[in-house]
Amino acid sequence: MSDNSFGRLLRVITWGESHGPAIGCVIDGCPPRLKLSEEDIQPWLDRRRPGQSRYTTQRREADQVKILSGVFEGRTTGTPISLLIENTDQRSRDYGDIAQRYRPGHADIAYDLKYGLRDYRGGGRSSARETAMRVAAGAVARVILRELVGPSLHIRGALTAIGEEEIDRERWSWDETEHNSFWCPDVEMVPQWGALLDKVRKEGSSIGAKLEVVAEGVPPGLGEPVYGKLDAELAAGLMSINGVKGVEIGDGFGVASLRGEQNADAMRPSHDSSPVPQFLSNHAGGILGGISTSQPVIARLAIKPTSSILIPVPSVDRDGQAVDVSTKGRHDPCIGIRAVPVAEAMMACILADQLLRHHAQCGWS
Repeated sequence: MSDNSFGRLLRVITWGESHGPAIGCVIDGCPPRLKLSEEDIQPWLDRRRPGQSRYTTQRREADQVKILSGVFEGRTTGTPISLLIENTDQRSRDYGDIAQRYRPGHADIAYDLKYGLRDYRGGGRSSARETAMRVAAGAVARVILRELVGPSLHIRGALTAIGEEEIDRERWSWDETEHNSFWCPDVEMVPQWGALLDKVRKEGSSIGAKLEVVAEGVPPGLGEPVYGKLDAELAAGLMSINGVKGVEIGDGFGVASLRGEQNADAMRPSHDSSPVPQFLSNHAGGILGGISTSQPVIARLAIKPTSSILIPVPSVDRDGQAVDVSTKGRHDPCIGIRAVPVAEAMMACILADQLLRHHAQCGWS
């Protein structure tokens, strides 16, 4: 299996399976002499960790990260940083019934058609368990961004809809996202989502979601004009997250219904004689011509319903016979919830990679 890495100057490769002994990643290209410890990484993993509420999978994983290389006496050495998380709560017996059956909506059939075999225990490599290492890599990327840009760069995510129940943006509060199980910025929507997910779980089903990730304080100039566009690489990276079926940058598909004068992000001179003008709107999501403008970089994601459900769904087995498949085990009724920290991490990794590439070409002035 190829293509287990992403990034150019800051390159991340992940490895491991859902029910294997461990998962891990290698981060190559991190600058030297940056302060880095396991304590810088663990809080971000804790945000994604399963089993923290009744609305996510009850698999109990501590997700304790270990730094195996690339750090000496608390600072990065410039050599590859290797990170490890041991799997401690696998229940492979839950998947015995689907060893010879393909779960509709999962990667089962695609893996078998491509490789001629598959790890049916939790999906193996196709499991969202892999995203824990993206979050770990994202923590390292945040250290790079903090060192090279400063504390003014903030990356935050929020869930904006579960099923058809969307938040009221007039009530948006970033502080509220840290005080509920859904990363929801609308305090009045929290109990409604809770009741909805209780109902969905009781029915043995699942439901989709929308989320938004915003990076504020991004310096201008990140991204390339043609093939290394910042928005193109963000879209590719975010689209690679398990369950993501759509990515928008800025207003995304909404711009199709606008006129030119509505869509244009009008400008006026800055108040402090800065070469960066004052923008009067941000339909472009902080990126013009593939290059960041200093406006907030905004990406929105559509997450499909969890394919692992108790409701029987028509399928086939490896012999091509018709079967009905229901999936036992511990599964998220809405994978969008735990996708929020993953989307933040991917945004951090891509911005850090683009920042290093920008400085490599244009210098540090």
